[in-house]
Amino acid sequence: MRVLIADDQPLLRHSLATLIGGAPGLTVVAEAATGRDAVRLARELAPDVILMDIRMPGGDGIEATRDITAGAAPSVCRVLVLSMFELDEYVYGALRAGASGFLLKDAHPAQLLDAVRRTHAGESLFAPAILSRLVEHYVDHPAFSAAGHLHQLTARETEVLTLVGRGLSNTEIADTLLISVKTVKTHIGSLLAKVAARDRAQLVITAYEGGLVAPRVT
Repeated sequence: MRVLIADDQPLLRHSLATLIGGAPGLTVVAEAATGRDAVRLARELAPDVILMDIRMPGGDGIEATRDITAGAAPSVCRVLVLSMFELDEYVYGALRAGASGFLLKDAHPAQLLDAVRRTHAGESLFAPAILSRLVEHYVDHPAFSAAGHLHQLTARETEVLTLVGRGLSNTEIADTLLISVKTVKTHIGSLLAKVAARDRAQLVITAYEGGLVAPRVT
């Protein structure tokens, strides 16, 4: 799995490169200090996953993400945004730009490595606090109407969508339903088509909008 790291802080880039490069099955193909460099290197090297900082000189991470994902198939390159901030405008901006996930820089190293692998596998991933706010935002201000398509789903697809809404990974869904990961991926693909969702993040919102998962009361 080939990873590109984009961050304007040399020490952080080095730390991330050391962590990722030392993990089994992962390799760092390049580092970028600006948004423009990230776009250029993404086009030249076609990495599998890009760890993208938001605040960078020479074009921020959101602009770079938009340029990288524009017109590209989701399987070509996926962007996982890393930020010190969980400001709403950053989260929504990153999603609109085509990011597959949003993780805070205070995440545990094991969480980061898991996030890279899950992003590569096509699983949108968000820090828990961000996911909660994301859901609240889209339930209050839905950007698309997908819940009305739930009647098209099979019983098994509804089960899978519910578990996606609860934040389970493909492997966890497979273990819960006693089916293979390949079958889970098939159901996910069918769900994306039936509810006209762009990605897994919108499937989570659909599960909430459709009443399959209820927001937690704190």
